[in-house]
Amino acid sequence: MPANTSTRVGAPGIESCIDEVSKVYGIANWGFGYFGINSKGHLTVAPHRIPGLTIDVFDVVCEQVRNQQALPLLLRFPQILDERLGSLHEAFALAIQEFNYGGRHIGAFPIKVNQKAEVIERLVYSGQRYNYGLEVGSKAELVAALAMPLAEGALITCNGLKDELYLRLAMLAAQLGRQAVIVIEDLQDLRMALEMAQSLGVKPPLGIRVKLNARGSGKWEDSGGEFAKFGMGTVGLVQALALIEQAGAHDQLKMLHFHIGSQVNDIRRAKFAFKEAARVYAKTRRLGFDIEYLNVGGGLGVDYDGSRTASEFSMNYSVQEFANDIVYAVGEVCSSEEVSPPTIVTEHGRAMVAYHAMLVADVRKVVKPGLVGGGAVEAIESDAEPVLELTGLAKGINAKNFRERYHDAVQQRSDLNSLFELGYLGLRDKAKGEWLYWEICAQVARHSRTMKHRPQEFEDLDRRMASKFVCNFSMFQSLPDFWAFDQLFPVLPIHRLNELPTERGVLCDITCDSDGTVDRFVDTKHFKESLELHELRPDEPYYLGFLLLGAYQETLGDMHNLFGVVNELHVGVEPDGRLTIGQPLPGDRVRDVLSGTGHEPESLRKAIARRLADRKESGVIDDDAEHDVLATCSRVLDDYTYLV
Repeated sequence: MPANTSTRVGAPGIESCIDEVSKVYGIANWGFGYFGINSKGHLTVAPHRIPGLTIDVFDVVCEQVRNQQALPLLLRFPQILDERLGSLHEAFALAIQEFNYGGRHIGAFPIKVNQKAEVIERLVYSGQRYNYGLEVGSKAELVAALAMPLAEGALITCNGLKDELYLRLAMLAAQLGRQAVIVIEDLQDLRMALEMAQSLGVKPPLGIRVKLNARGSGKWEDSGGEFAKFGMGTVGLVQALALIEQAGAHDQLKMLHFHIGSQVNDIRRAKFAFKEAARVYAKTRRLGFDIEYLNVGGGLGVDYDGSRTASEFSMNYSVQEFANDIVYAVGEVCSSEEVSPPTIVTEHGRAMVAYHAMLVADVRKVVKPGLVGGGAVEAIESDAEPVLELTGLAKGINAKNFRERYHDAVQQRSDLNSLFELGYLGLRDKAKGEWLYWEICAQVARHSRTMKHRPQEFEDLDRRMASKFVCNFSMFQSLPDFWAFDQLFPVLPIHRLNELPTERGVLCDITCDSDGTVDRFVDTKHFKESLELHELRPDEPYYLGFLLLGAYQETLGDMHNLFGVVNELHVGVEPDGRLTIGQPLPGDRVRDVLSGTGHEPESLRKAIARRLADRKESGVIDDDAEHDVLATCSRVLDDYTYLV
């Protein structure tokens, strides 16, 4: 189907076309039931995972654009947070019932995964009925947690290294009616906590973070195991227990805390860690410590690439299987050791928030290799031998001869470059030859995709033929983990999904940095080095969605080229199908990012005004020019940092 041919809604074959496009982008694989395509070819979001109760993303974006809301735009779907929270607790409830587990389960959200106030507030509100708590790792996060309307039975788990003020505030949390468990990382931490508790005359609940020999799997597996950054090994644990006994704080030890790593991709590795954690708990109980909570940390993964395997950004298990394995392992060990089963605490962050946020950016231009279809170059007449040879090769390429003609074209291009370097060819001759070469490559690439066993040279050709779609966003601000960790995120157009894409491209942001390119895309086999996209239409926008961005991306984003935080919008859908659209939250303006880097916007404007006044006094500019520059400068300071 040609890219510029509109597919009429209701036309024969529309459903099969949409199904094929859905497979191209793998929506059913990574979408987890939240994402789909409607009959108009628009991306939809089903926050409740109920078919038919959906949000049309393209319609929402177009409405915002009509209301003068500039892209890029971060869309949040808070109801997905509700659904994820409910699904997690339901999975543990089913596991507890199935295995007749004698304890219970409560969760806590690690604030570091997404520190945005609206995200934390929504999770706390939705988590009231589950006694859902928060995990903090700094003084700032602790203050935020203490201010939240947590349920009476919710925990605040205080992790990380602590100074005196951090400890003091955590110990005073009881005055607010909060249960803040101070998790001890090392013996020095413990001594300081015990001394402060005595001086304040309080008995705060304590926890100990323990390093396991077993650890999780995946890209962040090194954050767990015996060489992890935080926690104590067995020797340290025994020493800590002795110190606690000596201090008479025996009844204050309420929690053992473990962490097996973020984004665990292989459930088999995780099972060993759960069993070891349960064993440490049971042995500590048998020493006479009435520990109430076994905190198994986070690790529940997100299937970013849709492969459902133990690949780096996927996982080979379901939420229910993960819950089953934790509950079963802890229950089995406690039964064999004849100790009371603990309340299981989990700190899953990524799986809670990844799905709820999507960035939408507009494509500003497309840069094609070799100026394929390059207008005036096509009309150039040349009698240079390589150009004549390439002209002949470009005619009549078919499924039988494309490989041979491609090899001939490569040779002719080499001859073309050699003759130009020796001075025997003019610039126009070289331009015509280059244009012909890329035209041949485009035809060859299309024919090669029909091969049953495609040679590597044509895979490489695809990579070189990929167009550069320049998009109005900053990768460093909105997708920092792609740049830092090669993290994959699903990307696709939010409209025209009832048309088969005919282009292949990589996505370039608007920063002045060659690293600002998204050139790896999700695929069930491995990953794709270019993305299937559509030919741009004149005077018509082309919008792309970057999905599953809710975990870690926002506060990790940097200000490369002083592109700041993007505009934001909260969207939901009611049971009757009505959309609920919140008030847009403005992103950074130019003055905001300047202030954040130590520049005082008004001082900058005054410096520019003084420069203008000097030039006007010298007669270089007049009053109108001075006014125009100052007015434009003021407008820029109040403008969005991205292209408007």
